[in-house]
Amino acid sequence: MRILLVEDEKHLAEAISQILKKNNYTVDMVHDGEDGLDYALSDIYDLILLDIMLPKLNGIEVLKEIRKEGISVPVLMLTAKGEISDRVTGLDSGADDYLPKPFATEELLARIRALSRRKSEVPTTDDLEFGDITLTPSTLMLTKGATEIKLTLRECELMEFLILRKGLIASKEMIIDKLWGFDSEAEHNNVEVYISFLRKKLSFLKSNVVISTTRGVGYALEVNK
Repeated sequence: MRILLVEDEKHLAEAISQILKKNNYTVDMVHDGEDGLDYALSDIYDLILLDIMLPKLNGIEVLKEIRKEGISVPVLMLTAKGEISDRVTGLDSGADDYLPKPFATEELLARIRALSRRKSEVPTTDDLEFGDITLTPSTLMLTKGATEIKLTLRECELMEFLILRKGLIASKEMIIDKLWGFDSEAEHNNVEVYISFLRKKLSFLKSNVVISTTRGVGYALEVNK
């Protein structure tokens, strides 16, 4: 599980990060609202821990922007403010839960587990469609009509990412962050290899869906008319 921690008190942020890592969570940590928003918009996280009192952009502003972009990742607000009005503002802005400081380690971990369970219980539509193809992530199958082909997990993750972007261009950096993570040593040629694999499988299916390249920018799915 990958968590984004946005907290400007650096000693507290480091302490929380160490706690999470000891409990087998992967953590990315930033210390202001602008960086927090940039990281959150990558949409690679399973959970965001978001302080309200942040420099540059406050937590409520960050949260509103995340939700405006259609990102549904669970957000747990962390703040020294404990008044009911502040809690209401956070929840009305799209927060999933609220934890006033100071808090016990056990409560933080329990809230994270609860949000993880809640996310897994949300019903989702498994099949993703684009043009004449259907992707079923649970079985790693890519289908066109009666013809189907099995993808590797990484190929499936890449195809799912491109489909969900609905034709928008995805840069190589964005793909690396989404599939391999910010701390990965993956390089541009890793992306190029998997794009090549997917193109061959789309060709096998004789699909009208193609992965177009915008040189120097990135890749997008398109439908050949």
